[in-house]
Amino acid sequence: MKRTFTARVWPENGWFIAQAIEIDITSQGESEREALLNLREAIELYYETLNDLERVYSLEVDIDVSAEVGVA
Repeated sequence: MKRTFTARVWPENGWFIAQAIEIDITSQGESEREALLNLREAIELYYETLNDLERVYSLEVDIDVSAEVGVA
């Protein structure tokens, strides 16, 4: 099964941090590419270690962005 994740990447203390937003898994690397490759590996390991009792679901939620930032 293939699944697409949204990754955000930013520099921090000489490293690049990559985070899969949907499942809150984070990794790092010396370059953006390395951080993303490490994130891919971390996601694969995460799904390999799910046990038979754990389930992963997709939820769709409506968010009022204007309320989050105090805009009326």
